[in-house]
Amino acid sequence: MTAEFKNTIPVKRIPGPAGWRWLVLAGLSLSVLQAFSPSLHASRVKDLTLIEGGRDNQLVGYGLVVGLAGEGDSNAGATLRSVANVLQRHGLSVSSQDIKAKNVAAVMVTADINAFLKPGARIDILVASMGDAKTLQGGVLLQTPLLGADGRVYAVGQGPVAIGGFSGGSGGAGGATVQKNHPTVGTISNGAIVEQEILAEFVRDDRLRLLLHSPDFTSAARMAEAINERWPVAAVALDAATIQVALPAPYRGRDVAFIADLGAVEVQPDTPARVVINERTGTIIATATVRLSQVAIAHGSLTITVTSNLAVSQPNSFNNSGKTTVVPSTQTNVTEGGKDGFRIIPEAPTIDRFAAALNALGVSTREMMAIFQSLKRAGALQADLIIN
Repeated sequence: MTAEFKNTIPVKRIPGPAGWRWLVLAGLSLSVLQAFSPSLHASRVKDLTLIEGGRDNQLVGYGLVVGLAGEGDSNAGATLRSVANVLQRHGLSVSSQDIKAKNVAAVMVTADINAFLKPGARIDILVASMGDAKTLQGGVLLQTPLLGADGRVYAVGQGPVAIGGFSGGSGGAGGATVQKNHPTVGTISNGAIVEQEILAEFVRDDRLRLLLHSPDFTSAARMAEAINERWPVAAVALDAATIQVALPAPYRGRDVAFIADLGAVEVQPDTPARVVINERTGTIIATATVRLSQVAIAHGSLTITVTSNLAVSQPNSFNNSGKTTVVPSTQTNVTEGGKDGFRIIPEAPTIDRFAAALNALGVSTREMMAIFQSLKRAGALQADLIIN
């Protein structure tokens, strides 16, 4: 069966008790993603938790990106001194005052390192410009030590930077600049080599603790129950985020084998009623448990259009006192929409009716973001509202 909502794309419904599982709004469309019934959609313990003591750690470093074709930092003092230091390490003694390096940008390099990675493993790194460089396109990161919070070097990064976008054009008066994505931030896939292992201790006194990625009392209780069905009296939920598990007797001294079997235990986590709004990308996501009370909505939008034109004013012939002048002309138009008055939005006890009710408004995603915030303030939206 195919269901179509106003102002959205057709979606295919999969039968099952769970019904519609997710509501996704992207661009100007509101679409619904479905899932199978809870019995078919249990998740593994390893996908819902991390083991205490085995978390990721953050690394950071300062480095230089070279080869920017004149679009690097504009003779910033810190950048020039860094270039002088690099040259000095290679046996060249040069003063920073003697350097003009528009092809270089000072950057901060960040990465996350897993507790179980060994020396020689590779990790991805993120590179971000610190100065006024226009782009990192085509640049190469020079060897950069990456330090942990304790000041030790755990990895070293180097390699060509991929920015996933571009910036081009002359800009300025009479020129145009075209930019796609964010050209001063880039990544290097597998760009850092691990130099030092982070020691992790995750089993103490034949016990370990599981930490839920999304703390929830219901999910914690269900997980402890599922583990105890496999190994009786082995697990206890300490709070909404922590489950303590005792190693059963057959697994004593076999920590890795027990953790592997424990991670395969399936649990049906509880899904909170939540609406997440990302204003940067224009995306709205609502979980299956979101409910909407009956409410009346009147929404108006205001569009302001500013148009600038350049005209040339020239003096009359043989007029020596006058001169040619560029005269800007600006026009501003204001358009107000949404003059239909109040509209009644019916109660939506299920996610498909929730999607249909919101699509019936016929508004853009940007306008719907404001409507969600007003619904929450009015008490008509039974869900947590998170705005990024």
